[in-house]
Parts: sequence; structure tokens; C-alpha cells
Amino acid sequence: MSTTVTEQSFEQEVLQSETPVLVDFWAEWCGPCHAVSPILERIADEHDELKLVKVNIDEEQELALRYGVQSIPTMILFKGGEPAAAAIGAQPKGALERALGLSDS
Repeated sequence: MSTTVTEQSFEQEVLQSETPVLVDFWAEWCGPCHAVSPILERIADEHDELKLVKVNIDEEQELALRYGVQSIPTMILFKGGEPAAAAIGAQPKGALERALGLSDS
């Protein structure tokens, strides 16, 4: 299950998290964002150590700018408070896992 984060909660939920956090930068009007959302939920369910959070770029433009989000969906994996990997665009589950360094292969 994902959590919505804002500028106010981002530091606590993401940067100070002791577990890896997958941040999904998305918008309500973005079709590919809605398409990839259930895939991200499945990835988070299968990786017990992973926390999934969502940032609505229309409501949190500062966060999108801070992390260089230029197109959506953009998924950034944070480890130890730092961006560790990223994937852009709606992709199949396996491709997302590889891009984010979550696959076994």
C-alpha cells in the first residue's frame, strides 16, 4: 500500500527512512501513471523491505524540481536518504525492477 507524501512529510517518510523507499512521481491526469501504479504496488508487495510513496507533481512542484523530474511517471528509489536508482515511463514489471535494481537477474 502506498502513502502520499508532501513537501512537509517527504523528509520523514523518505529521507529519514531506514528502509528503501520507492517514490512514484505522478499526476492525476497522467494515463501512464495510472497504468504503472498497480505494477508498483505489486513490486512493493513482493519486496517486504520496500516502502512505496507517491508524490503528486501538480501539488508538490518543488519536490519534482528538486529531483529533476521532467516527465512522468518517474520512479526514484531512495536508499539511506539518497536517490539510488530511477526509472522513467510506464514499463513492464520486470523492466522496472531491473531499472531500479530490485531484480535478482
